[in-house]
Amino acid sequence: MTLWRHFGDPLGFLSPKPSPDTPKTIRFSAQITTLYTYPENWRAFKALIAAQYSGARLRVASAPPQFSFGHTNRSPQFLKKFPLGKVPAFEGDDGFCVFESNAIAYYVSTEELRGSTPEAAAAVLQWVNFADSDVVPPASTWEKDSGKKDKDKDKEKEKDKEPPRKEKPRKEEKRPEPDEDLDECEQVLAAEPKAKDPFAHLPKSPFVLDEFKRKYSNEDTLTVALPHFWEHFDREGWSLWYCQYRYPEELSQTFMSCNLITGGLCPDWQVDYESYSWRRLDPDSAECRTLVTEYFLWEGDFSHVGKPFNQGKIFK
Repeated sequence: MTLWRHFGDPLGFLSPKPSPDTPKTIRFSAQITTLYTYPENWRAFKALIAAQYSGARLRVASAPPQFSFGHTNRSPQFLKKFPLGKVPAFEGDDGFCVFESNAIAYYVSTEELRGSTPEAAAAVLQWVNFADSDVVPPASTWEKDSGKKDKDKDKEKEKDKEPPRKEKPRKEEKRPEPDEDLDECEQVLAAEPKAKDPFAHLPKSPFVLDEFKRKYSNEDTLTVALPHFWEHFDREGWSLWYCQYRYPEELSQTFMSCNLITGGLCPDWQVDYESYSWRRLDPDSAECRTLVTEYFLWEGDFSHVGKPFNQGKIFK
């Protein structure tokens, strides 16, 4: 059984105009189209709900042997398709792969769900972003707190029923067990040994990054944060780098660039770094001063790329 649906791009006004040869349909195969995730991952529900409305058939791979979180998503075969190893992840029967729950839900949706006009599409994205920033964080906290309180009450009831017992001294464990209130993904991450600081062997720098973060977050960027940065920047202990993605032709829509930027950095910078070109900047050069100012402000000509600024991401 094969399902066909029309594919319209509500963000087309932000993307290059498609050529006449661009296909107007996306084909979904009920037997091959796969959504990789771990059990009860609420992020995967977004794609599953969208698929229910659009009629797209998704095969969910969430248990062995098809998928085992912490193992399958770290295998070379999986990382070749999804370099960050994140789930949920979608693989189409045509070999197309995409991760991030909102992007997957967008892909399996219909034009009606995405918005058939730029205005309707903007309204959809508005509420998707609102849910991610204003609904999900407090809801997740409330759910975990409520679940923990219920479990604590159940434990107290069980203790009242049992006769008092003499407790035996517990042996210290090398690694604490993951919190039972964490989902499977969080338990795997919590059980991992903490990585060593790759810069621990270097001498301590007089440039206190946390002080700059407070200036940047709480005070005016142009008049306070930037002067503080250049006044305290340690040229011996720190360096400034400019990187560019080597395959910009892959980023045909704005959300693809956003996903790439959001997931492209890890603590040791070893994830997909070869996909970028890197250039060290001279902090005393006019070019470097301009780049730092424009990127910290999210304003400027950005003449080095020849494109207007769209949106930014600050990692603090």
